[in-house]
Amino acid sequence: MKPTSSHQPASPTTHEAHGLRVGVVTSAYHAEICDALTQGACEAFKEAGGDCDTLIRVAAPGAFELVVISAALAARADVDAVVAIGCVLTGETSHDRFLCDAVAHGLAELSMRCGKPVGFGVLTCLTLEQARARAGGTKGNKGAEAMHAAIAATRTIQAIRADNPAIRAQEVLPAAWATGAKR
Repeated sequence: MKPTSSHQPASPTTHEAHGLRVGVVTSAYHAEICDALTQGACEAFKEAGGDCDTLIRVAAPGAFELVVISAALAARADVDAVVAIGCVLTGETSHDRFLCDAVAHGLAELSMRCGKPVGFGVLTCLTLEQARARAGGTKGNKGAEAMHAAIAATRTIQAIRADNPAIRAQEVLPAAWATGAKR
């Protein structure tokens, strides 16, 4: 499947999400943005062959709490991956930088610790207009992209753990990645 633009990854194939159980944790801050990102993630899951009724949707009070709530979901044996959704806007102080750094590092550490993908659907924008553009506007939907990444990473990890010698990069990764196309 070809990427929609040169800076976006290829989408997973149609049935790649079939049978997966994914948790989606959504921050309550900037609800308009986060709701659109969550909708994008849900639509991406469905388009990839997943059953939206199997998504575990959980609210987080804010972006900082995405880490601990995502950890609780990732600890469940019936969860294959988690997608964290949030939006942090630059303010008058440097608070946003500390917050974004903590969330990004926390989610990355969680993914490595639990061995499950944690899709990063957290916008870190200067303005509300930039966030809207990335929540279904002119720059796409980063919630959908986070879901695509979580699905693809889950399937790749499953293939690695299956230790199937017949697996080649073209079978595990979207075609654009396997051929070295720029993302």
